Amino acid sequence: MPTILTYGDSNTHGTPPTPSADLYLRLGAEDRWPCVMQRALGPDWALIEEGLPGRTTVFDDPVTGPTMNGLLGLPMALRSHGPIDWLTIMLGTNDCQIHHGATAEQITGGLAALIAFALSPEMQARHGSFRILVIAPPPVVETGTWVAEFHRGGAKSQAMIPLFRDLAASRGLAFLDASQHIAVSPVDGVHFDAAAHHCLGQEVAKVIANAG
Repeated sequence: MPTILTYGDSNTHGTPPTPSADLYLRLGAEDRWPCVMQRALGPDWALIEEGLPGRTTVFDDPVTGPTMNGLLGLPMALRSHGPIDWLTIMLGTNDCQIHHGATAEQITGGLAALIAFALSPEMQARHGSFRILVIAPPPVVETGTWVAEFHRGGAKSQAMIPLFRDLAASRGLAFLDASQHIAVSPVDGVHFDAAAHHCLGQEVAKVIANAG
């Protein structure tokens, strides 16, 4: 049974557009894009959801600390589960928060570090090799609930897309530009509504199915 591990932040976790920062909300399995993807791929596929709200590529959060550092979480995920056949990575949105002070190039460097670990001989041997799909998240919109945190984040997240595409190509990885299919909600400028989750799940499934 082929297995896919979806590694990401709140948009992989299934956080819907949230009108207040003090709310914890999560879409049901019927709407979260990883689950939609699994159903589209068929009953022979197994899914491991690994989405953490607030996760970055390689940055510690100034409030919640190193828990949000994706380079700490990925080794745990890949050593906890397996063997896997596919790993999807959709990160970079939280890196655009103003308190990280990161450029689009630095965020791409963070993604490159995650890819380097995933492609390491140890991880590939542990899982019998697996393929990677890089998903560039749709750009944030500077409006709504987290507008202050994502000050100047719109242009930065837009600039990440071609950089992520080039990085994926340089490593021979599959790539999907989510912004070609979905957009974030103006409610909070960061998250996807259920309709966008359904669309993204279908598109991810197409990429994986067509990859053979």
